[in-house]
Amino acid sequence: MQESLKNIEGFEISFHEKSKRIINIQIDDQIVERLIFPFKKFNITSLEYKPFTRFTIAKSLNDITSGKLEGILSSILRNRETGCFIIGPKNLSSKINQNFLVKLSTAITHLIGNPNHDAMTNKYYARFHVKHEDNSDSYLRKAYINMDLHTDGTYVKEKTDWLLMSKLEEENVQGGETYLLHLDDWEHLKDLFNDETGKQNFIWGSPKSKNIDYKVEHPIFSEDQKGNPQISYIDQFPEPKNMDQGLFLQKLSDSLEESKNKIILSLPVGSAIVANNYFWLHGRKAFKENKNLSRELLRIRGSFFNN
Repeated sequence: MQESLKNIEGFEISFHEKSKRIINIQIDDQIVERLIFPFKKFNITSLEYKPFTRFTIAKSLNDITSGKLEGILSSILRNRETGCFIIGPKNLSSKINQNFLVKLSTAITHLIGNPNHDAMTNKYYARFHVKHEDNSDSYLRKAYINMDLHTDGTYVKEKTDWLLMSKLEEENVQGGETYLLHLDDWEHLKDLFNDETGKQNFIWGSPKSKNIDYKVEHPIFSEDQKGNPQISYIDQFPEPKNMDQGLFLQKLSDSLEESKNKIILSLPVGSAIVANNYFWLHGRKAFKENKNLSRELLRIRGSFFNN
């Protein structure tokens, strides 16, 4: 691990037990205590209506680390070897309620970049429940169906460089573990990336619940400035133009789900996964049926600062 990732008081930084590609960051109780006062200065409505307040609480978090945290988080996400971290309080207490977690997620993301407007909720973030019964029009809230590996932002015009997913609450949950796959660990990357079909423009739509009134076109695979493969894909919303595209999507879906290099982990309540959206795919296992099942998640996604 880089030396710079080890030296930050009040934050325990290590490789995650499931993969050295994922950095685990635990926030000590003393840091939580120091965040309570600056976080209380703004309520959730202020954060929603006044975008500059989000940067104020982000600075409060960064100042506690003598300005180190911003660079560390950005470095992890931009590093092809890692590109993902899990962050959250080391210990949960009554002081760490859902409002605190929304503010913590807001602060973390505003050290990384600019969040996109989330049309689903008409805010800079989205909160959603997964429960026993569901009548929605996508896999997002369907508890008893696997959510296959995908990236975010496939059907919007905004750049989606990174995403944060925070677990705010869960009760009566079995199953529902998170799937993660780093693109470079995918056994079929070379084969699929070298297929020219994946570099054609695909049409991407979305269901009514997303509140997007347009469709976009873009390829599944592209390259970064260094020539490394990047992916933009979700299985639910592509509209193949012909047989070649349809069969390519089937092959892609099958080979992703069959990967033996998927990382499967349980995210603790209060913690957030933050990942580079160009070379990390994510998904979720189905839950075990329970009429009292409840999980609430928060999502923020956006673009890196240019500097």
